[in-house]
Amino acid sequence: MSEMYEKGLANRRDVLGADYVDRAINGADRFNAGFQQLLTTYCWGEIWSGEGLDRRQRSLNNLCMTAASGRMHEFELHFKGALRNGVSLAALRDTLMQIAVYCGMPAGVESFRVARKVFAELDIDPETDDSLG
Repeated sequence: MSEMYEKGLANRRDVLGADYVDRAINGADRFNAGFQQLLTTYCWGEIWSGEGLDRRQRSLNNLCMTAASGRMHEFELHFKGALRNGVSLAALRDTLMQIAVYCGMPAGVESFRVARKVFAELDIDPETDDSLG
């Protein structure tokens, strides 16, 4: 594979978790193997390796875009990724509030619902997070 694919694979595993990524890649067949390579090389290699934005900002951007487009499965993956990338709960809360205002309240409601689901899965208690003020 190319150097950019390898960079993308490392970025993808760091953000989404190695188990998830390995399942996606190992589960590829002749029909979608090319898509997995494209996704890993361009999204995770070219874009996520750029120098203009840090990973936290990229995570927040992805949350806004996936919520705006109603891609809540992807939103959930990227919400977990944002936590892995060190995005504070305060930054996540404010991003979800901005999503609600700019994308509509239903998108905001669903975003907060997914956030609470992720918190429960990862045993995160927002009540004890000092960043929330």
